[in-house]
Amino acid sequence: MAVKISFKLNGEDVSINIDDHVTLLDMLRDNFELFGAKEGCGYGECGSCTVLVDNVAVNSCLMMAPAANGRSVVTIEGLSGPRGELDPLQKAFVEKGAVQCGFCTPGMIMSAKALLIEKPCPTEEEIRKGMAGNLCRCTGYSKIVDAVKEASERGCACGKGS
Repeated sequence: MAVKISFKLNGEDVSINIDDHVTLLDMLRDNFELFGAKEGCGYGECGSCTVLVDNVAVNSCLMMAPAANGRSVVTIEGLSGPRGELDPLQKAFVEKGAVQCGFCTPGMIMSAKALLIEKPCPTEEEIRKGMAGNLCRCTGYSKIVDAVKEASERGCACGKGS
């Protein structure tokens, strides 16, 4: 059964008629052509499909699209600035070499963004715990943790930023 939903997607108000059995991930990819979030496992185990819903990391493969009604959804595409400039977290991932094949990277970045929204100055242990729902086959995670630490340290809230 199709339902009409309205929500904020990457800062813009959108509305769509969508079948009630469609996942948020499928709607983002199939209807809005936002391909950053990926289906890795389809069971909420790998984190490749992570997006922010009301600033909380969500496995979009598990959330039904109608549940986004009235909420704010941010995908990796929504992190860049108005002229395409990278978010400081994205810059840190590039600078620290935390991007390998790239399949898990959008989900990693979105989980890290949610963590930094909740806790702007996390310890390494808190970073590792906050990123535990995201799997990567290419790295030992050290560069990913380093990138999140770097982005955190650049923020004024930690007292180490510029």
